[in-house]
Amino acid sequence: MGTPEFARKPLQKLYDDGHEIVLVVTQADKPKNRGMKLSCSPVKELATERGTPVFQPQTLRNEEAVRVLKETDCDLIAVVAYGKLLPAEILDIPPSGCINIHASLLPKYRGAAPIQHAVLNGETETGVTSMYMAEEMDTGDIIFTKKLKIDEDDTSADLFERLSEAGAVLLGETVAAISKGTAVRIPQDHKEATFAPLLNKEMSPIDWTRTAAEIKCKVRGLIPWPAATMELGGKILKVFSAETTCNITGKPPGEIVSAGSNGLEVACADGTVIVMELQPAGGKRMAASDYLRGNPV
Repeated sequence: MGTPEFARKPLQKLYDDGHEIVLVVTQADKPKNRGMKLSCSPVKELATERGTPVFQPQTLRNEEAVRVLKETDCDLIAVVAYGKLLPAEILDIPPSGCINIHASLLPKYRGAAPIQHAVLNGETETGVTSMYMAEEMDTGDIIFTKKLKIDEDDTSADLFERLSEAGAVLLGETVAAISKGTAVRIPQDHKEATFAPLLNKEMSPIDWTRTAAEIKCKVRGLIPWPAATMELGGKILKVFSAETTCNITGKPPGEIVSAGSNGLEVACADGTVIVMELQPAGGKRMAASDYLRGNPV
């Protein structure tokens, strides 16, 4: 059970390991781009290529979904970024249980956007966790974890790719351990839980009263969506790259310090931030210096 690109490599790993996949469950096709043509999920695309039956229920909380899953007679359900909670009636179906690959080191960052929130909060380490699923979101017993370093310039998009690969490896190890009867169950410490809710466009505007490091984390964390934004000359621009400095200017936060070939330097709480790459509305991503040539400040 999975939907986005993040779940494609874990599914491919199950195929590569020779498991019999009796059914792939993914979210319904959705309209995409300006033509609004229906587009299938990356998981459905791979399953279709491999000739695996695909089930796309609008909800899992009805008799049809329960019936279809019971009729598969599956041993195990593996979930990676499916996008819907599984009700108890489904969790109870497979004799070996339901497992999930989650893109954080649980119990930290439970929820829909763990990768982005780890970057937004300036974490230097993240990872993937395999767990047995419970009715409440991301609360089940942990099986294995795999840690990854977050480099200072990593964006959420960078981590998506690396964590998807790590999740695929971890899923393979977890299924193998369950098959051998060696999988452990480590209860989570719920007192240590933190949460990572869905992102929204209201998070985009940069608050220049924050520190330079916090602003850089915001820029990195909101890539690829919804992207950090700033206002310049009455226009809203998306910001895709920024560097920090310790340049104390005495200027109030948000005021332009310099604008030229090195980018757009803006004062913040403890120094300045140099905007290196941006995107105007309806335009392409470009170097800030290129934008400034046609839009002098």
